[in-house]
Amino acid sequence: MVSDFIRLEWKQFIRSSYWQKSVALNIFLVFIALYFIVVFLGLGLGLYPILKKQFPEKDPFQLVNQFIFYWFLVDLLMRFFFQKLPVMSIKPLLTLPLRKSKIVHYVLGKSVISFFNFLPLCAVIPFGIMLISNDYSTVHIMNWILFMVIATLIINFLNFIIENKSAQTELSMLPILILVGGLYLLNHFELVAFNEFLYHAIKWIISDSLLLTIPFMLLGLCYFVNFRLLNAQLYIDKSLQSKHTEVSASDLSWTDRFGASAPFLQLDLRMLWRNKRPRSTIFIVLFGLLYGLIIYPNSTYQSMQAMFVFVGIFVTGIFLINFGQFIPAWDSGYYKMLMSQNIPYKDYLQSKFLLMAGSALLMFVLSIPYVYFGWEILLIHFAAMIYNIGINSHVLLYAGSFNRKKIDLSQRAAFNYQGTGAVQWLVGIPLLLFPIGIFYLPYKLLNFESGISILIVIGIAGILFHDKLMKFITKKYIDSKYKMISAFDQDN
Repeated sequence: MVSDFIRLEWKQFIRSSYWQKSVALNIFLVFIALYFIVVFLGLGLGLYPILKKQFPEKDPFQLVNQFIFYWFLVDLLMRFFFQKLPVMSIKPLLTLPLRKSKIVHYVLGKSVISFFNFLPLCAVIPFGIMLISNDYSTVHIMNWILFMVIATLIINFLNFIIENKSAQTELSMLPILILVGGLYLLNHFELVAFNEFLYHAIKWIISDSLLLTIPFMLLGLCYFVNFRLLNAQLYIDKSLQSKHTEVSASDLSWTDRFGASAPFLQLDLRMLWRNKRPRSTIFIVLFGLLYGLIIYPNSTYQSMQAMFVFVGIFVTGIFLINFGQFIPAWDSGYYKMLMSQNIPYKDYLQSKFLLMAGSALLMFVLSIPYVYFGWEILLIHFAAMIYNIGINSHVLLYAGSFNRKKIDLSQRAAFNYQGTGAVQWLVGIPLLLFPIGIFYLPYKLLNFESGISILIVIGIAGILFHDKLMKFITKKYIDSKYKMISAFDQDN
């Protein structure tokens, strides 16, 4: 039975239109996977000598075990955003005389061979080999490796449980953020010393092979819970039931001041809040806003002013970039209907511009507390906001005329390449690298103020020539109108 499932999935994979249209993207993802494998292998082989050199008075094995709590938190968080439960086209199978339990066991078993479960082993096993080669107890290290394998699988199934519960909430990321953030804060403020507890638990478990049955039993419990959750949803009539969604009608009358673009602006605002994938772009803004906290306090970057420009563009333009790169694919589900209406194309595109420009202004206001790191940071953010509004918003609008891939609004944004094409990869060059180059040349030749002034002047020029730029962009959309309608009618 398992071989039949594998054969069916392989045929579905190689025959899918998505695979045939996205070979280059899949090759790129393979190279990314190989890169991470090499990085983790290097980490596993180099961790022991690095720790031995940096902390000669401490045991590298004990140091690693003291930080495993943080490893597990990051692993769980990354899985939530990037890992999905392997799915099959099971609806046709439900009409056949097959036991549901076999289908569920296959889906859960398939998740075990996930890349996310394989990647940690690329660091764990080489590190274990280094420990054994340095006269650590072979039995204890083998027990430790086996414990890490079991713990990785526990996190794998725990992630699916959290995802299942999160899907039933309006704010899908809230449960994982509360769980991971709560555990971290409790440990950070020493209310509950989770890292110390886990350190001693690992030390105790690896001392006796029989004690590995404890994490193994926890793994079995997580598997059983997943089995019950999936088995309860595996009914053909479940997918046929009508979905009743209560929609709140927000008062968007304030948008009426924007004239003919107001109806489209209201449509975009409702789409952002009511659909899963566009709503994820709103929550990504929260992470983008905090990005500066990684760079600005770091002494390594204090002499790299160009890096600050990158951060300014990213922080003030995080929503602009995430939303703008998929214009007009956000409306792909009803694009044909929109284009059949007697509406000026310029008003439709103007609403997108207003939304992006408004987001850049709002992000600048929210980033004002970064003045704590110096007035230069606030000035960089101001220049980045002007540049985003005047240049990057028009670049994204123009690039959107080349979009040909449909977007499913009900899917999660993170690690979801559905609707992504070459345009989304190439547009990042003018968005993020050009402003750095524009700033860096006058900065090196003259001074910091000159580089900032050039960015502001170019941004203001884009705002002043907005009408002319919109006419040019509108003409490009009109020329591509029927190509986009035809492309959006097809499944990616």
